[in-house]
Amino acid sequence: MNMSNKISFFGEPVPLEMHKVKIVQKLSLNPIEERQLVMNAAGNNTFLLKNENIFLDMLSDSGVNAMSDNQLAAMMQSDDSYAGSKSFTKLEETSKKIFKKDYIIPVHQGRAAENILARVFVKQGDIIPMNYHFTTTKAHILINGGTVVELFTPEAMKMSSADPFKGNMDTDALRKLLEKEKAKIPFVRMEAGTNLIGGQPFSLENLRQVKAICSEHNIPIVLDASLLSDNLYFIKVREEAQKDSSIEEITKQISDLCDIIYFSARKLGSARGGLMLTSNRKYYEQILELVPLFEGFITYGGMSVREIEAISVGLEETMDFDMIKHGPEFIEFMVKELEKRNIPVVTPAGGLGCHLNAKEFIPHLKPTEYPAGSLGAALFIAGSIRGMERGTLSEERNPDGSEHIAEVELLRLALPRRVFTMSQIKYAVDRIHWLYENRNLIGGLKWVSEPKILRFFVGRLEANSDWQEKLVKKFRADFGDSL
Repeated sequence: MNMSNKISFFGEPVPLEMHKVKIVQKLSLNPIEERQLVMNAAGNNTFLLKNENIFLDMLSDSGVNAMSDNQLAAMMQSDDSYAGSKSFTKLEETSKKIFKKDYIIPVHQGRAAENILARVFVKQGDIIPMNYHFTTTKAHILINGGTVVELFTPEAMKMSSADPFKGNMDTDALRKLLEKEKAKIPFVRMEAGTNLIGGQPFSLENLRQVKAICSEHNIPIVLDASLLSDNLYFIKVREEAQKDSSIEEITKQISDLCDIIYFSARKLGSARGGLMLTSNRKYYEQILELVPLFEGFITYGGMSVREIEAISVGLEETMDFDMIKHGPEFIEFMVKELEKRNIPVVTPAGGLGCHLNAKEFIPHLKPTEYPAGSLGAALFIAGSIRGMERGTLSEERNPDGSEHIAEVELLRLALPRRVFTMSQIKYAVDRIHWLYENRNLIGGLKWVSEPKILRFFVGRLEANSDWQEKLVKKFRADFGDSL
């Protein structure tokens, strides 16, 4: 039975944590004047901030999810053998039990799997259809001569929507593309939880339809399962046909429909590493050849054996509904609190985090002023909250040097699993609300140092006016001596 644990007798429903805190890490909240100086020193790039200067780190859920006591205990039992480690055998057995795939290949993280997949399967002129791209996935495909074609449904681009599965692939568009370009398509990629458009899930029924079309053309499906735990939750609570299915049963159905699965265990598994899985012997042998070259030996793949032990336990815990519901329910709470205040946010609430719609939050900024990046800088100054830009800054420039304008401009506020308390979520809502009331003060950004590839990671920008100083002055006028 799908029962939700919420405090709701005398007031509005509030998600209830099904865990207790046993280890804590001290946080600091510096004065706003220091936050502005720190933001400027980091080139207005939240990736370049130092953790010591951050109160709420909502940059990512990658490698920062809280581990369980069982995961930490398992790390102490690891087998340090370079080859043939018992720890890998344990991970192999666990993965096979959950995903029912014959071959398990370890890699150090998700983009390592993307690198190997692109090198094995993508050649010059190839086309990779997907429900939506991810930054590193697209970069690896482009570097190897391929192009990405996104086949999302119209609802995907509606930031405010009631569609429960905005991550679905447009199956009509897929069928037409395969009929026309089959020879150029080595695989179709599905992302379990479309990261860049709000962590939006696909339905199991949609995946079945994609599989049926791909099977007609003998095209394999590759699944990025990094955000699978959230997608599993949404399938169970939003897809009527699956409401009585267990998480294990839904996982098996998804796995059976996919030819290759890969994921970042920094997300799925709540540790640090990655895995690739398949039951196709040919694919396995092609992939395995590159593991010693890029990752390490085939029984550790660039991971420490302690992480391997933690991933094994983490995957088991992913089958626990009480564990995987925490993230989506906290995100939903935050989204609804912002909606009450008429703050533009992506709906329905997805996985991974809460996503502010920067296009509507600060509509006076042009796309080339990087609204999502500007909003990220403003929110750090206003609240010492670090988010991640998911918009034009995250795109690559066009071949002619012009900006490739993103379809969406989002500031992602990730909620790592089991990390933040309810009071911290409410603090974030309060600071976002204040910022929205003073949104006209927010200006744009311009480049100071711009790398050519994945520029959003290490590029540096500056404010295009004195808007940040004005924001600090207004904060002091409203909050007085408060931080």
